[in-house]
Amino acid sequence: MEHRMEKERGSRRLAGVLFTLGGGICWGISGCMGQYLFESRGVTADWLVSLRLVGAGLLLLLTGFFAEGKDLFAIFRSRRDALSLVTFSVFGMLLCQFTYFSAVQYSNAGTATVLQTLSPVLILGVYCVRERRGPRRAEAAAIAGALLGTFLLATHGDLTGLALTPQGLGYGLGAAVGAALYTLLSSGLLARGYSTWTVVGFGMLFAGVLLSALVRPWNTRVTWDGGLLLLLGGIIVVGTALAFSLFLKGASIVGPLKASLLGSVEPVTAILVSAAVLGAKFTGWDAAGFALILGTVSLLSLPKRAAGQREGKADEQ
Repeated sequence: MEHRMEKERGSRRLAGVLFTLGGGICWGISGCMGQYLFESRGVTADWLVSLRLVGAGLLLLLTGFFAEGKDLFAIFRSRRDALSLVTFSVFGMLLCQFTYFSAVQYSNAGTATVLQTLSPVLILGVYCVRERRGPRRAEAAAIAGALLGTFLLATHGDLTGLALTPQGLGYGLGAAVGAALYTLLSSGLLARGYSTWTVVGFGMLFAGVLLSALVRPWNTRVTWDGGLLLLLGGIIVVGTALAFSLFLKGASIVGPLKASLLGSVEPVTAILVSAAVLGAKFTGWDAAGFALILGTVSLLSLPKRAAGQREGKADEQ
């Protein structure tokens, strides 16, 4: 009996790992789909993000309604929480999504995804300020590694110029800020007992409606055909709804610490797919920068167990 129970626990852990990896891989592929649309169809980030947010938000809310029923709308019974949701939608969800896909547009999916993973360094800075302390030794090493990795990506070791376009670097760093705000602003709502379906679903829908009102994607001239619909559907369904569902299911089994480490498969996937399929060129300097930044994420994940998962990380893609 004990052997059987241990075998079942092992199978469950393996399923959790596979679910988590599957979610990260879907997110990485989503960025590459966006890169292909920018390069081959001439669409812009604001057009793509507005459609993605509205479509994915509706899909997640529909799924959440089947899972939770009327509890999905409980957040609107509290004026304070509803305002917090709107704040998260604008300064967390919209900023994170728009800057990320803009970074993809002006660089490539691999570089944009790695730059976005700098967000834990920014979150660390917020906690240091809140707690009125300096970074600990491991944290200081992680910060130094992140800065060096960003420097290598941006300059390839040459102080006289940028290897990335200014827009690519700027939006990539903006994506890190957006991802940090996404995590910080959503954590309070999640801690008050609202589901991720509610927070992320309504966050996406509100952000998408706002961006659509500003950019009016229906006025953008695009060639609608099967290929465009397939890629757009892939970004919405595979890169958002499926990725979100798989990652959350996996995280509920393996725990947030291991999930955050397994989530590093997202930038790795984006790098490999953008290089192998989309022809993106990476140098040894890029590889060194990627390694330093991803190593930083792993290093900062380790103390979270002792910190009791204070930041309550919610997923940003």
